[in-house]
Amino acid sequence: MEALSFQSLLQLPSTLRTPSYVEKEQPKNTVAKNLGERLHSPTAKRLPRRLLLQFMGFCPILSHPVFAAPMPEMKEPQVIRTLKLPSGVRIQEIVEGQGSAANEGDLVEINYVCRRTNGYFVHSTVDQFSGESTPVILPLDEKQIIAGLKEVLVGMRIGGKRRALIPPYVGYINENLKPIPEEFGPRRSLLSHVNEPLIFEVQLLKVL
Repeated sequence: MEALSFQSLLQLPSTLRTPSYVEKEQPKNTVAKNLGERLHSPTAKRLPRRLLLQFMGFCPILSHPVFAAPMPEMKEPQVIRTLKLPSGVRIQEIVEGQGSAANEGDLVEINYVCRRTNGYFVHSTVDQFSGESTPVILPLDEKQIIAGLKEVLVGMRIGGKRRALIPPYVGYINENLKPIPEEFGPRRSLLSHVNEPLIFEVQLLKVL
């Protein structure tokens, strides 16, 4: 079936309201009467809306990725403070945590969600549907993990949560830096976005 153009879709309701079999001019009083009946008919009011919704799936502009919802709508967490580091990393403190603080050189266990700046999901240690998590253990060493994430984690306390915008020059400057998915599909997806800023939401679970 041929897709409707967006302009045609916008014009669809008015086209449907005009019967195709009306070719000759009717008396004014007859036209007014028919118009009044159509305006007060519940079926006539609903018809354009139903057909519009039916054809929306065939509209090219609505199938474009920009208009797709990247994730279910979630309540925005309250931000305690915002920091901008000299490296360009921007951090939002969401939960401060109560345990020991992570220091450079420590091994830490974390959960994280990585997204693009437009909100599109890239990778996570937490399953989006079941909520089950597979935490990762990372060394706070910028030779082994992306430098921007190390800056985010240093100083965090156990139980703390942070959201950070990490520029590409302190991100995945090579493919060996962690965290990176082991599965081919998620790994390929992540590496296709290494030249753009990425948003990490991290929770510090343990300092080992």
